[in-house]
Amino acid sequence: MHGANYRDGTGQPFTRKKYIKGKPQIKIAKFQGGKKANYEYCVQLLMNEKVQIRHMAIEACRLSANKTLEKTTGESGYYSRLRIYPHNLLRENKMIAAAGADRLQEGMRRAWGKAVSLGARVRQGQCIMELYVNGPHVEAAKKALKGACVKLPGTPTIKIIEYGKPSP
Repeated sequence: MHGANYRDGTGQPFTRKKYIKGKPQIKIAKFQGGKKANYEYCVQLLMNEKVQIRHMAIEACRLSANKTLEKTTGESGYYSRLRIYPHNLLRENKMIAAAGADRLQEGMRRAWGKAVSLGARVRQGQCIMELYVNGPHVEAAKKALKGACVKLPGTPTIKIIEYGKPSP
């Protein structure tokens, strides 16, 4: 199974959360960080396969990348942006694992489940996160994204896009 129960994105996701009572709060604090400016390079984190990523993993990835890059470049030496949003509501039919539990629960009867988390469905080749940096900090941005992709399911790749010298 390899954890496929929680990652496989088949079926129709929920489109409107306003109809759902008791939905979990999104854990992502910020979708943009650093200082907006004209940068020479854009370092992207791309997903190689179709997966579903929970909002906790997205936030852990963002924090890891920003912290690593901030040590090297400072607060105003980069700009980061998350490119995905966890729209999908994930449900779980929790089972009791104690003695006598078979008399208390109903198994798969009425197994709709409670809203547990939020997830983002990511297509193959889709960009998850972007870091904008200048020339001397490209390697630091690659290192930051390499450390951040450990927090994500699947196998991401890092792509560098060159914009050229910023105009003064």
